[in-house]
Amino acid sequence: MSEPLLWAASVTKRFGGFVALDQVNLTIHAGERVGLIGPNGSGKSTLVNCITGTTRPSGGTIHFAGHSLAALAPHRRIRLGIARTFQIPRPFASLSVVDNLRIPLHYARHRSARLTDDAAGLADDAGAAMAILERVGLAGKAHARSGSLTQVDMRKLELARAMAARPRLLISDESMAGLSTSEVDDILAILSEMKAQGIAVLLIEHVMRAVMRFSERIAVLVVGRKIADGAPVDVLADPYVERSYLGQ
Repeated sequence: MSEPLLWAASVTKRFGGFVALDQVNLTIHAGERVGLIGPNGSGKSTLVNCITGTTRPSGGTIHFAGHSLAALAPHRRIRLGIARTFQIPRPFASLSVVDNLRIPLHYARHRSARLTDDAAGLADDAGAAMAILERVGLAGKAHARSGSLTQVDMRKLELARAMAARPRLLISDESMAGLSTSEVDDILAILSEMKAQGIAVLLIEHVMRAVMRFSERIAVLVVGRKIADGAPVDVLADPYVERSYLGQ
């Protein structure tokens, strides 16, 4: 098998005397769909923060696309191709939906060394923004104010903004929390399309139906330790996972 796109080895994070992550290992390959599950407080968000650079690990190493992330600020990790969504969407509420996408598209265009702000480049951004909004089902609301969107449309916009950054790895942090069954299906369809584009997805989610449908592999964190990592049916049949997470 090829080298992993993301390789986290023995990642540890301490907050004073509290160990939030304890020697956690995780690999993700290009285009792979990985579910990350665990009870609240298990360390999922801390691990994501260590990967994206908002939290510095106390120990261990994280590599992405052959680069050590140790000395890289969050914006430089984005440039390498790591994007994430947040549990609570944070769009620029006063801007239109399409203008929210122009910002990461502009950044991605500069990352690819197309450094001019000429009319052709800006037109490219506008066309790319509308293409992404079409894919997530928001083209009809392109000129609506982002702060006026419904909850599910806000989640779609959050995914669209991440897609606009042209990531190689997208970390989806509870994009389906609080949504109806049909709305969950809509979000799953958007995430599943990313595999066809070669984008790896790390899905952090409590909606187990969605995790099982989406994931090719599932990793389980409990009190900061990874207790399982493998095919979904095998992981959920593990007696330790049943006792520690599923409560059986």
